[in-house]
Formats: sequence, C-alpha cells, structure tokens
Amino acid sequence: MHSMEYGKISLPEGVTLRFSAFKRKGTDEYHLVVTPAKGVPAGVQYDQIESAVGAFMRQRELQHPQVVFRRFLVSDVSNQAALIRQAAHPGTASSLSVIQQPPAAGNKMLAWVYLIENHVENFDNQTFNGSFAFGHNGYTHLYTSGMTSSTEPGAYPQSLAIFNSYTEFLRENGMSLVNNCMRTWLFVRDIDNHYAGMVKARNEIFEAEGLRRNTHYIASTGIEGQSEKTHALVAMDAYAIHGIAAEQVRHLKALTHLSPTHDYGVAFERGTAVDYGDRRQIFISGTASIDHRGHVLHQGDIALQTARTFENIRTLLVEAEAGFDDISSMMVYLRDLADTPYITAYLQEHFPGVPALVAIAPVCRHGWLIEVECTATIANSHPAFRDF
Repeated sequence: MHSMEYGKISLPEGVTLRFSAFKRKGTDEYHLVVTPAKGVPAGVQYDQIESAVGAFMRQRELQHPQVVFRRFLVSDVSNQAALIRQAAHPGTASSLSVIQQPPAAGNKMLAWVYLIENHVENFDNQTFNGSFAFGHNGYTHLYTSGMTSSTEPGAYPQSLAIFNSYTEFLRENGMSLVNNCMRTWLFVRDIDNHYAGMVKARNEIFEAEGLRRNTHYIASTGIEGQSEKTHALVAMDAYAIHGIAAEQVRHLKALTHLSPTHDYGVAFERGTAVDYGDRRQIFISGTASIDHRGHVLHQGDIALQTARTFENIRTLLVEAEAGFDDISSMMVYLRDLADTPYITAYLQEHFPGVPALVAIAPVCRHGWLIEVECTATIANSHPAFRDF
C-alpha cells in the first residue's frame, strides 16, 4: 500500500502547483513544484510562486507549516537572483537556492519547495551562515545552499575550498561528512570543461575524510548550473542530519544495472535510504542511461536513454523497498532543448501526478542526453528508531 498523495492546483493567470503529500501521525511532508505564467516579467513570476505556496497552505488548512527548502531554477541568474533574494520575506523561506538552469518549458523561473508540518507544535528552527536547521525528536536537519568559494581561479581549487569550508562548518556543529551528510548537489558552470576539476577535488576531500570505496560516499547530483556569483565555477547545496545513527542509513547500489561510481573515477552513491521510526526517506542521485559496466547506453536516442534512466531508478527504488508510486519529487535535466516535447509527453504518460521540474542542464558526459534525480518516502515501522 502506497502512502503518497498527489494533486494539482490551478490558479489564476495560468499558474499551476503540483504537489505530493506524505502524511503520518506526527509530521507530514509536502513537495511542491510551482509553474508561473509565461510571458510576464520575472518579478511577477516570483510573486505568483509565493502566492501559490500561500494558497496551498491555506487550502490544506495547515496549522504548523514550515517551509524548509526552496530551489528556484531561473533563466537569467545574474538578474533574477537579486530579485528573488530581495523579495523573499524573512521566515517565509528557510534555505534558499537559486541556480541558472533554464526551465525547459520557457518560463523565467520554476520553484521546488519542500514543506513540512508538525501536527501539534511548531518546529525548533534557526537560520545561520546560509543554512537553515530544524529540530525534532532529537534530530537536527540542516540544509545549506549556495556555497561557493571567493577568489580561487579554476574549478579544482574552488571545489577544494567549498568542501573544506563545509567540512569545517559541520565539525563546528558536531557533525562530519562521513557520518552526517546525506545529500549534495554540485552545480558546475560549463560542465564540459570544469567537471573534472570538481571531481578531482571531491575525490581528495573524501579520501581525507574517510569516504572511500570500502566505506561509503554521499548521494549527489553533479550537473551544469550557474550561481549568481560571476566568478564561481562551482556551487554546492547540501543536506546533513545531526543525531542520525549509522544503522539508520543504507546506501543503494543496484549493481545489476549500475556500476560502482569509483569504477570510472568519481565518488558518489547512487542513492541513500534513511530510516526513521515511522518512515523511510530515499534520495536518488542524478541517474542517467548507464549500464553495470559504467558505459553510456543508447547514445543519441532520447527515447531509449529515458527508458533506461527510469529503469535504473526503478531498480534503485526497489532496493529500498519502494517504487515509482512512492516518488515525492523529481528533477529532469536535459542537454538539448529540442528534447523537451518528448520528455513532457513521457512524464505526462508515466508520472502524471509527480511534481517534476524539467530544466536545460547538460550532464557530465557528452553522450548523456538526460539525467534524473528524485526523492521518495515510504511508511515503515522501526521501533528502535525515533520518528522523523
């Protein structure tokens, strides 16, 4: 029996909000994808997104809502990021990520919003150093967005600086990369030329921190993306949990379909499942058309690559005892704008309810036309663990 609820709200002026809802006795989770109207200024689109989120909370009659994380995908980060940050109401958003990954459908921006509600009380929360943390049941969930380095030239030194800074930040708060970081997103400007530098730095930091092929890595997406910082070749968002125990975390491999990432020189997990007393959260890394030997499959064919990508994702979800009906949010990255009509039709046929964003963002290998990441949640009972 699946616990995920899907819905769509149509708002005035052509604004749409798609949502997933996972409801349990203590805390509910919502993922929203908001699509504003086309053909209007960026400021109007931002206001439409904010109004849509407010309308959703009112329609659902949420009593203790907390917006945890917002990511805006924008078409022109140099102009739109400042607009978004200046307009954001204090307390309305918590962790705010703004990345240039042009929406494939032609909007100036799209928004992915992660929202939670505790049934009986507000969460303990705080914002500091570009991070937002909320605490509940002995866990502190820490979302950090927009990490860049200041002056280092080149993707390799910039990535070293980002990871070193984040690692130190975790230490200062009683955490570590190896024990507490669950998920990263790495956005690389001009990925065809700068991905290798980021990978080299990540491999070195992970080795030094004890993240190795015989231990584990971290679920991640490494994709084309641009920060508003004009010097930044790399930007990173991350999610960490304080108070999580090692036995609550499991890393997904799907070795029948996917090779270990270290086989081709990179260091990330295909997916991570995190168990709580009342649920299992699943984070599927950026996944593409690849086989168990690490080879790109179906070069040049968007239809076959899409089918293989979702076959790989299905296999990872099954390893976590979940399925497509448990997906709570999805991000689809395309290399070629011309593939948008095919992907739009595919998602409508196969995932009509799932809140999904489609962006133009080349993948780290030229041969990959599509990459997909997703989150999923299933109901579960683990008496030894505290609820979410």
